Amino acid sequence: MDDETNFPDTDLELSFTSTTTDRTFTSSSARSSLARSSLTLSFNESLLSGCTPHSSTTTTTTPATSSTSSLHHHRKSDLHWSAIKAATNLSSDGKLHLRHLKLVRHLGTGNLGRVFLCHLRDCTSANFALKVIDKDLLSAKKLSHVQMEAEILSMLDHPFLPTLYAHLEVSHYICFLIDYCPNGDLHCLLPKQPNNRFSLQAVRFFAAEVLVGLEYLHALGIIYRDLKPENILLREDGHIMLSDFDLCFQSDVVPTLVETNVGSATRRRRRKSCNGFGSAKRRQENVMEFVAEPVAAFSRSCVGTHEYLAPELVSGNGHGNGVDWWAFGILIYELMYGSTPFRGGSKESTLRNIASSSRVACHVGNKEEEGTADARDLIDKLLVKDLRERLGCARGATDIKRHPFFDGIKWPLIRNYKTPEVRGLVRRTRSHVSHVTGIGSHKNRRCWWKKLVRFAKRNNKASRNYHNLSLNRSNSNYSQFYYINNKATKCA
Repeated sequence: MDDETNFPDTDLELSFTSTTTDRTFTSSSARSSLARSSLTLSFNESLLSGCTPHSSTTTTTTPATSSTSSLHHHRKSDLHWSAIKAATNLSSDGKLHLRHLKLVRHLGTGNLGRVFLCHLRDCTSANFALKVIDKDLLSAKKLSHVQMEAEILSMLDHPFLPTLYAHLEVSHYICFLIDYCPNGDLHCLLPKQPNNRFSLQAVRFFAAEVLVGLEYLHALGIIYRDLKPENILLREDGHIMLSDFDLCFQSDVVPTLVETNVGSATRRRRRKSCNGFGSAKRRQENVMEFVAEPVAAFSRSCVGTHEYLAPELVSGNGHGNGVDWWAFGILIYELMYGSTPFRGGSKESTLRNIASSSRVACHVGNKEEEGTADARDLIDKLLVKDLRERLGCARGATDIKRHPFFDGIKWPLIRNYKTPEVRGLVRRTRSHVSHVTGIGSHKNRRCWWKKLVRFAKRNNKASRNYHNLSLNRSNSNYSQFYYINNKATKCA
């Protein structure tokens, strides 16, 4: 008998229960179903060998390679990939099977399925999220959304987007093995903040990382269409990860280099910030900018969360890349003020507010944090009904990054920025932090260097004091001195 049918009972006791029916994937039925399907959990081979990403979901009974030396993923040295490689090397056939995974607990239920926390049996330190989707409960339209999500996940290779480690199809279930984010999402974190709103520093930090994630998606021709706090997960290091790509659609995109005269931001020395965000002054210069925005994207599907829908999406006349930049403006508003700007008493009233409002009214307080006016200006320019005037519709994130709200950010270094102090956010500090390879050792080296510099300065100052004291003693009749902690003290 094939060894794939010999599953430990402990795994199958944690059954996959349908979200809308009482049908349960119990241990006895599961064993027989899995045996019939000849289950194999395979690698996402596009990330292992650098080949062309999968264009559609397929059954994963294809033999998986046992070699991971050719990893081209930016996280090739990550603990998770190392754990998977070790598991396949120990497997008799060089493949990753269901018996290598141990389900820990249920994390949550989404629109299409359920998500479980799991880890490899031989490596409990590498946690994963297993998204389980029941095909029998989905309409043909929702099945197409699942296929779209599988295709999108197989394409992604970015610090602020999930990694698809494996794709599993067995019986009537589809499973995605992806990153686990232990800090939850921004939607759950927001009510824990004072007055249900983030500080402006935290808003700028999270918005900047979301902007970089959207820029990457748009560069691939992917329109997200589901931006909201619930879909912005927080990794163990406090950085964000966008999730849920079932509502995306793809379009052609033509990357270009454009020479532009811009006001570049330069940091002021008198206002430094430990996390990389600070005030800045601007100067004009000519720069070459990379622009990859799917301006030709078009769809008539009305999908998304009603409070985040753009006016053109509500009207049903068709929409494109602008819906993501409208949702980005709504997101910044909600993080700043604790609620969305067009929210009504019902879904219908919310949609009427979106369709009828010309401009959003931002609250102006008596005492505001520095930069709040810039944030309101950015929201104003994003929440414009006219697509020709909405910021980001023509040149995408390239234009939004230049807004004064993001002055002082060094975009290539953003994933190494220190996360802001946020109530309820638990940052785990380790020598290796998920998706920020080597940042722990880098911080250790930086702290060691700072201590060395302070020690050298202190010794240098003590040496100067001793030299001055010697001169004074040689030119006057001062009494004898002795030193305690580098300070001269007169003898009794």
